[in-house]
Amino acid sequence: MPDASPAHTPYDGTSKPFAIGLKQAEPRDWIELDGHLETYLAEKDRLYAEIPDRVFVAEPDTRAAQQEVLDLLVAHLTERFPETYKLENGRCAIAGAGRSVEVAAPGDNPLIAASKLVQEDLILMRQGEDGWRLAAGSLCFPSSWRLTEKFGKAIHNIHGPVPGFGPGTRMAELIARMFDKLAVLVERFNWSVQANGELYHPLSDRQRLARSAEADSTFPGADVAGHAFIRVERQTLRKLPASGDILFTIRIHLDPLAVLARHPDRATLAASFAEQLTSLDRDQLDYKGLTADRDRLVAFLNGMVRAG
Repeated sequence: MPDASPAHTPYDGTSKPFAIGLKQAEPRDWIELDGHLETYLAEKDRLYAEIPDRVFVAEPDTRAAQQEVLDLLVAHLTERFPETYKLENGRCAIAGAGRSVEVAAPGDNPLIAASKLVQEDLILMRQGEDGWRLAAGSLCFPSSWRLTEKFGKAIHNIHGPVPGFGPGTRMAELIARMFDKLAVLVERFNWSVQANGELYHPLSDRQRLARSAEADSTFPGADVAGHAFIRVERQTLRKLPASGDILFTIRIHLDPLAVLARHPDRATLAASFAEQLTSLDRDQLDYKGLTADRDRLVAFLNGMVRAG
């Protein structure tokens, strides 16, 4: 599934871990499309068929906002990628994937139809008395969290396990103000390292605490680099004009750590990646599940630097 070269390399120093790191994005770049579209959509189909209650949640009064997302998405996709997306008799046909999605009459939860068009996960945030909460979402590719565990929670409580981002922190206050004032499409990047190439990568808060307490290696055997995958999240935020809700998209990119060896700037990337890993404190390492493996990952990256 991975491309020959990573699509995004936030570990090159352009995005710092455990920072907000938002920047304005071009509207035409809202959704990313690559040659793995069918792989992602097929995996979404499997998850919806096998564990629908774990990958989709919605408050009952969010249907209009869900429909707003679907309408915006269909309009964007058919204009931005006309060679891939076409409207035909109330359905959006996806060229090359041999599939189409009912968009004229999408049922009770239009966000499901929207999610079946793209590789991104889609989360609706709604403002309430306790701030912005997760009111609906399609999350097929979680990066070590569970949708059902965060459903209905305010953003500062969702971020509770993240070092420095929980309730009462400066970061929580900054995020709340940013949500309140959001006026343009923005994006940010995040990265983690996992021991396989699975897109569906859930983790409960209880499992995270147990993992932190044990601090065991998450990689089989001694060859950490041989099993490690870099998981990059590209996240976007946009305020919906009609509902006033905020749509949070999450696009996952997975690349074997070894793919860096084929990158033309491999030494620079490896050096920056090693520096970011080295800068993480114990709480941050625990959160990312890298406490037991950080030094071996850094050693592999430093070897790449020396090799030039």
